[in-house]
Amino acid sequence: MPPRFLTLADVTEILNISSPQAYALVRSGELPAIQIGGRGIWRVEASELETYIQRMYAQSRARAEVDRPQDDSPSLGSGRAEDL
Repeated sequence: MPPRFLTLADVTEILNISSPQAYALVRSGELPAIQIGGRGIWRVEASELETYIQRMYAQSRARAEVDRPQDDSPSLGSGRAEDL
């Protein structure tokens, strides 16, 4: 059975990001995490990381939709020489 909680080192490896980037995600609340023990070591629940990843996919899809050029111009044929 996979572990329920991941270290920030695990998160950096899974997302291929730096440690400061992982800390920033946690501190901003963008990636929910909890602090454990007296030294406040961060742990991210595996399901929360998966939810974060899915949310990033959704945002990327939405951004791609906005960035996709809209072709509202009338069709001018295929652009082949024989159509000209």
